[in-house]
Amino acid sequence: MPADVILGAQWGDEGKGKIVDLFSEKYDVIVRYQGGANAGHTVIVGKEKYVMHLLPSGVLHKNKINIIGHGVVLDVESLVEEIISLQKRGISISPKNLLISENASIVLPYHKMIDKAKEARKKGGKKIGTTGRGIGPAYTDKYVRIGVRLRDLYNDAVLLAKVEENLEEKNFLLKNFYSEKELVAKTVAAEAKKHAKFIKPYMANTVSVLHDLLKKGKKVIFEGAQGALLDIDFGTYPYVTSSNPTIGGVMTGTGVSHRDIKKVWGITKAYQTRVGNGPLPTEMDEDLGNKVREAGGEYGATTGRPRRCGWLDLVALKYVCELNGLSDILLTKIDVLSIFSGINVCTHYIYKGKKTQNFVSDGEELYTVKPVYKKLKGWGTDLTKARKYQDLPKAAKNYIKFIEKYTGVKVSIVSVGPERDQILKA
Repeated sequence: MPADVILGAQWGDEGKGKIVDLFSEKYDVIVRYQGGANAGHTVIVGKEKYVMHLLPSGVLHKNKINIIGHGVVLDVESLVEEIISLQKRGISISPKNLLISENASIVLPYHKMIDKAKEARKKGGKKIGTTGRGIGPAYTDKYVRIGVRLRDLYNDAVLLAKVEENLEEKNFLLKNFYSEKELVAKTVAAEAKKHAKFIKPYMANTVSVLHDLLKKGKKVIFEGAQGALLDIDFGTYPYVTSSNPTIGGVMTGTGVSHRDIKKVWGITKAYQTRVGNGPLPTEMDEDLGNKVREAGGEYGATTGRPRRCGWLDLVALKYVCELNGLSDILLTKIDVLSIFSGINVCTHYIYKGKKTQNFVSDGEELYTVKPVYKKLKGWGTDLTKARKYQDLPKAAKNYIKFIEKYTGVKVSIVSVGPERDQILKA
């Protein structure tokens, strides 16, 4: 049975959790393929609000298998807290419905210390806007082949040897470069193992499990964290995350083959947002940005930081469509734009004095572009009560058609609010 993918088509915070939650009803297996506890999915079910950082959104549904792939860097303590918190709220989470890759790299205390210290040393606009949760340093260790993996928690000699080797370098940096206290290897190893007994039943060879499930005809959906424009390779470098939220991350982060992937759904807001530093070509002025932020509740699920807001950037969206081979666009928060009588949409950049439709992925260069807008008519009416696509006003439908024509990708689903019944099939 082919598998489908849902990924963020902007700088994250597009509403992936809500959509995956909705889609989970039709799938047997939900797989998280990259990122760490720096990402937050918010799902609202009735009067209940769930914020998850590491758990796949499918845990809110009964009789689903949820998998955390080895592309995720795992903050074990955060994961355990998340599991216990949801269990206390009546959500059933057990090794029967949650499996974690034995080869997932784990976040350790020195990763968080270095992350925060490194960011603190940067000045002004040079700050990346990291959450300080150790994600970047954990990925760094993974790729220089000194990372600690989940399976290492169950071999005391291997765990201690890896931590001791790491601390030879980390302690030197912490003391001499960052003016932080040095760490003791045995203490770090003991802290790493604190939740090992709790997590062990969930640990599995998820690559084999996933292939077996596909062979049995199970329907699988992959969900990423962050968004395509934060991709370490294709995003606005260096203002990016430390992993691949794009389509390639699905394969490297889970072990699935490209032949198993059918639909690739890209989620985008009807406008643009970004948390932290980095270029945002269509950023609104302070007054307009504040209006959109308040109307859309644009505050980070993980940190609570206010998100910067801008008009929809179709140059960037088309780039993401082509980069990931999007089969469908899922448009969220179109209801927020009801506060405007006229709506700007970016169709071109002025880059080095020339008009272009090509996205500029270099973060420093993207700061230099100027957006060229097309003014579209607003609808100025509340959309949150719409329960069918046909209920939307003509101006809103025209806005959607404009996006489809520019990108060449169909908008299949439109969201007009946070509830499940506010997601409309186009």
